[in-house]
Amino acid sequence: MFQKVLIAEDVDSINIALNQILRELGITHIDHVKYCDDALFRVKKALADNEPYDLFISDLSFETDFREVQIKTGDEAIARIKALQPNIQVIVYSIEDKKFRIKSLFENNHINAYIHKGRRSIDQLKTAIQQVFTTTDIYISPELEYILKDKKTREIDEVDILLIEQLSKGISQDEIETQFKAQGITPNSRSAIEKRISKLKDYFKASNSIHLIAIAKDLGII
Repeated sequence: MFQKVLIAEDVDSINIALNQILRELGITHIDHVKYCDDALFRVKKALADNEPYDLFISDLSFETDFREVQIKTGDEAIARIKALQPNIQVIVYSIEDKKFRIKSLFENNHINAYIHKGRRSIDQLKTAIQQVFTTTDIYISPELEYILKDKKTREIDEVDILLIEQLSKGISQDEIETQFKAQGITPNSRSAIEKRISKLKDYFKASNSIHLIAIAKDLGII
């Protein structure tokens, strides 16, 4: 079983439950952090001490408070940690159910398991930990298995998502062009933006931009 586990979770009651599960599985070295910045620091220190973590369990959303942080989401923390320690096993334990975000965690951040917080999530988490330790198979809560089989969002990239998000805020194509150029996002010409929007409408079979935004929200892309 895993020897050393790091948990990033800012709710005390959930931390207590996670700690109990891990101890039931025979894991005794368990560290908790409530900020993603601290998670990255702990991983860096563990590597420097030649005592790396075997498993990282993280939520995706963290409540903001008085403390200024650099890493605001579990997604970013996982990406930064995996860049430092590619072989660390990662389990996400979150209420999030957006299709694109979950699929991206598996395909881009190469997580090992995703557990949706709910009525049966404690048992699922225990199963996931055991499976991740003994096999190379990924685990996802049964009610979300359909997400990994859905091919609808595979050809959508980060620029497409940002573009749809801007449209959903009522930002005009001229304003999007200005923003993209200011932020160094490419392609950023008016014609390229128009072509992207047209391509997205065709891809999702959307009749107009409002329909495109509605579909994107239904799929969990924005």
